[in-house]
Amino acid sequence: MLLAQNVQIKGRAHTSYAGKVISLYTATDFITNIKQKETEDTIAADGYFELAFQSAYTQPVFLKIGNVSSQFYVEPDFVYGITIPELDKQNDYHNDAELSVNVGILGTDSTELNALTFDYQEQFNKLFLVEDNRFLGRAAMFKRADSLQKICDKRYAKITNAYFKAYVQYSIAAINASVSRGENYLINGYILNKPILYTHYAYMQFFNAAFKGYLNALASKHKGQTLYNIVNVKANYKLLDDFFKQETFLKKDSLRELVILRNLWDFYFASDFVPDAVKNLVSQLHTKTHNKEHKKISATMLAYFNKMQVGSAMPSFSAVNKAGAMASSSTFKGKWIYLNFFSTQNIESLKEMPKLAALKKKFGDKLFFVSICLDDSLKTYQSYLKANPKYDWYILYNNDISITKTAKDHFCVTGTEAYFLISNLGYLSQSPALAPSKGIEYKFNTIFKIRQRTTKTGIR
Repeated sequence: MLLAQNVQIKGRAHTSYAGKVISLYTATDFITNIKQKETEDTIAADGYFELAFQSAYTQPVFLKIGNVSSQFYVEPDFVYGITIPELDKQNDYHNDAELSVNVGILGTDSTELNALTFDYQEQFNKLFLVEDNRFLGRAAMFKRADSLQKICDKRYAKITNAYFKAYVQYSIAAINASVSRGENYLINGYILNKPILYTHYAYMQFFNAAFKGYLNALASKHKGQTLYNIVNVKANYKLLDDFFKQETFLKKDSLRELVILRNLWDFYFASDFVPDAVKNLVSQLHTKTHNKEHKKISATMLAYFNKMQVGSAMPSFSAVNKAGAMASSSTFKGKWIYLNFFSTQNIESLKEMPKLAALKKKFGDKLFFVSICLDDSLKTYQSYLKANPKYDWYILYNNDISITKTAKDHFCVTGTEAYFLISNLGYLSQSPALAPSKGIEYKFNTIFKIRQRTTKTGIR
């Protein structure tokens, strides 16, 4: 398991941004591409700001100052020095359109990841940005994509950064996908017998392009059962999975499941499909899958479908405490809340409880810790509390005959494990939130301004 490490960004924005808030976002995943805020700072009078968050892998980050945005890559365990330039005054900035600016990165050499991606973009522009703006046909695009590959093979032969090598490979793959070079060429060449790079931005951009509309295209070849019937009428995930299991490129469970997820996300917004049916299918997949990445992506989808996305108001809820009395969400007003659902029958959720105890010991004066047991039996809940008397936070029981809609229902929880972080103003700050073992402590450190020393000094 990759461990999250500190990333620091020390920046200098143009003084025209002084007094404004700069926020840093990451993508929850690259199927939904839903952005979540990691941290923010107010830009000082001299333009200085500082941002820090935890990351277990290399990824793009998105900076926003109002409607001004920029993007660059960060690697774990690095400190970055960046500059944000003044807006071009020749443009009209009096509307709400998003305005993109390029950050400057200080202290880099030619082998730093951002420097490499900038260099690649220059090579791309030389081939694909035609001076007279003439249209490039498919044959010309294929030829130029192959030329770009040859240039990159030679130009970056000595580069050892694995992320960048994959960046080049899948950026060129995306060019081929954009002009429909053919699924045999694309999938055989870039997907089959290769690992799925869930956290790699360029890989997932290519994946999304290659498999856009893929299930619709396959279904059109089937006789008898239709995709619309399976989705809209039966809403049965097993039928959907079986429908595509024998397809040449979808025999591998992990790939087929991810392709289905990618297409279900599109189906939800398409007029041909019933949103509630799509939501039902994603819920079934979430319960069935053993793939942790797919469980995370499907949880994010369900949070969006159920209006449980970041920024939404926390649902009101009630649950029973160990004394048998009702406890409600109003009990926890005015403080941050870290809420988790667990079951004594779910081994993975039980493994998180000792880690939760350590977090409670460190942050218990700053936020409420609330756990809700989803066992069917009240006796197993009571036995668990008796066996763990040192667990001194709110551990409640979900099921109660006096409640028509339980806490699990209000939070649209699928399965027997889920996490939510709720702000002191009652809004969802992370939904779903990170588990204790996945790095929620680093989020707490950011919220409550607990500084951690960066292990690698200097600016890269």
